[in-house]
Amino acid sequence: MPAPRRDCCWPLLTMPRLRRRGALREPAGCCYCLVAALALLLLLLPAGCPVRAQNDTEPIVLEGKCLVVCDSSPSADGAVTSSLGISVRSGSAKVAFSAIRSTNHEPSEMSNRTMTIYFDQVLVNIGNHFDLASSIFVAPRKGIYSFSFHVVKVYNRQTIQVSLMQNGYPVISAFAGDQDVTREAASNGVLLHMEREDKVHLKLERGNLMGGWKYSTFSGFLVFPL
Repeated sequence: MPAPRRDCCWPLLTMPRLRRRGALREPAGCCYCLVAALALLLLLLPAGCPVRAQNDTEPIVLEGKCLVVCDSSPSADGAVTSSLGISVRSGSAKVAFSAIRSTNHEPSEMSNRTMTIYFDQVLVNIGNHFDLASSIFVAPRKGIYSFSFHVVKVYNRQTIQVSLMQNGYPVISAFAGDQDVTREAASNGVLLHMEREDKVHLKLERGNLMGGWKYSTFSGFLVFPL
């Protein structure tokens, strides 16, 4: 009598007969069938198919095949974890802001005390992680972020130093000190590794902005999450 086959699907048909004869023990599981079914599914999908999941996430490409994750639940940081244990980023994970100073009023009493550079208009605030009242950006998730600023001094002969502060500590600075121009900008930019709930704002470390800082800008965005 030939030896029984050890593939996964054959015992489903012959198990009752062989079990009576004592020739077959209970199978450990139908793992080979699952692997074969998944492989067949990937082979049947056309290469580079433009399919999106129900939550409008980007398709996951595996060796030119598309794997669509439909059963998912978003987490607090914007990631989506499916029942298969696959984590993808949804469209809500996009983060960007850009704020400007649209008036030329002199610094407020609060600004003179804290030396925080405040902005009064938001052009872009995707995710609403920039608070206009405090002019502070709070990182919604761990990642690499890009920041840039241009702080304009008006009719001011003093040298100013503007620093980008991360959690209360200066990271980069920029200076403007030309006494022969009516307007000059202290400008700089940087990439930062940030943890969730890290805070970033601009601080005037030297000089004053008594002439105002109209046309100044402060912008940032998430380059990629970690």
